[in-house]
Amino acid sequence: MIFKGLLDDARSIRDRDPAARTTLEVFLLYQGFHALIYHRPAHWLYQRGHFFLARALSQFARHMTGIEIHPGATIGRRLFIDHGMGIVIGETAEIGDDCTIYHGVTLGGTGHDTGKRHPTIGNNVLISTGAKVLGPFKVGDNSRIGANAVVLQEVPPNSTVVGVKARVVKIDGQRVGPSPSYSLDQINLPDPVSQELCRLQHRIYISEQKLKKEEQYEREADE
Repeated sequence: MIFKGLLDDARSIRDRDPAARTTLEVFLLYQGFHALIYHRPAHWLYQRGHFFLARALSQFARHMTGIEIHPGATIGRRLFIDHGMGIVIGETAEIGDDCTIYHGVTLGGTGHDTGKRHPTIGNNVLISTGAKVLGPFKVGDNSRIGANAVVLQEVPPNSTVVGVKARVVKIDGQRVGPSPSYSLDQINLPDPVSQELCRLQHRIYISEQKLKKEEQYEREADE
């Protein structure tokens, strides 16, 4: 069962990464896939109470891949960890099916929670380079988290999240792209700060035009 799941993972990576040429190449050369090879049995051990062995295997995987996944984390099918260096996934994190995670991502806790401390990631979610998702909330299905975003609260499904502190930006109230995880698009994301500045500039322009008209009326009245 574990082997079949890993085969699905490898084929999914081959299909989604334009640099991957064969499934064998993914098996032999992809560190993100190797992290899953270590995590699947480590999670199996963890679920059966072999906590020391599970943690030892996960720490060995960290040394070999540069990716730290706690053995308690639950990872769905066909996860694509692209490059992967510096990724940290906490003990109570849950990741759905068909997700993509880039290097430098943290799925962590805030330090204030007990029990469920880490985020739950839905299906078809793209988490871009350097993003931090911190806390025991859910990131909805088909969502996209922009590079270096710091997400501290729940993300609705079919949303785009960008910025520090991250803000949710819906695009026409619909899903972003055919599938954010499979589109691998980290850059074509709205900038809510820029949008807000544009709105403020527009309001200032309208106010200036009103003032000019009022001044003109006053001059005409004086004449």
